[in-house]
Amino acid sequence: MLPLVDRPIIQYAVEEAVASGIEQIIIVIATGRSAIEDHFDSNPTLERWLEERGDIDMLRQVRRISEIGPIAFVHQKEQLGLGHAVLMAKELVGDEPFAVLLSDDVMLNRGGEPVTRQLIEAHTNHRGSVIAVQKVPRDDVSRYGIIDPVHDEGRLYEIGDLVEKPSVTDAPSDLAVLGRYVLTPKVFDMLEQTPRGAGGEIQLTDAIKMLMQEQPVFGYRFEGTRHDAGTRLGWLQASVAVGLDSEDADEFRAYIRGLDLRD
Repeated sequence: MLPLVDRPIIQYAVEEAVASGIEQIIIVIATGRSAIEDHFDSNPTLERWLEERGDIDMLRQVRRISEIGPIAFVHQKEQLGLGHAVLMAKELVGDEPFAVLLSDDVMLNRGGEPVTRQLIEAHTNHRGSVIAVQKVPRDDVSRYGIIDPVHDEGRLYEIGDLVEKPSVTDAPSDLAVLGRYVLTPKVFDMLEQTPRGAGGEIQLTDAIKMLMQEQPVFGYRFEGTRHDAGTRLGWLQASVAVGLDSEDADEFRAYIRGLDLRD
């Protein structure tokens, strides 16, 4: 719910999903996080009040949220890892491919297709699960899950293995897994079989590695820029990027040019 310019970080992920053609949104939240549900709920009283005040810009923002479409909420009573959070949505997802968006990863692709849409198209063409990947500096590979590509076709890589946070010398490539996935429903079977790791958590990476034994899994080197809004620096960088693509971009750009950026 941390604001990124004019709306919470999580709303960027929801809007990306909608722009990618996804019609049903499922948000997995920890018990007690009612602020997220309240944010996406309609509020006719607030809308009437804003309309009476003539605050059309704010009214437009409020209605923009309520018009997103149906959103279901699943409460994760225990936070037992990303794999567990995905597994919580099994009954609502059913027997269909589905996308996973980690909202801390803000994906921006100015003027181009949303990153999730790119993965959906790759899945449609190749039928396997697809993971968003991007090249990272070799010295940074130990911060990410890294794929071992066995075959590449332009931006698409068939994955032979996934290595979680390898050392620089052991990393099989410089292609890092980032926070977007399109997965087949078979991954739920793998999640149910995945043993718990450190802290009792179920890791999505472990389930995907098991899935590779039965189905092809691909990495897609997406077009766009990823900002890790879960870190202070990443949030600041994302704020600047969003600001430079906003209605106030010209004034904001002039402001930045006028700053004294010398040490």
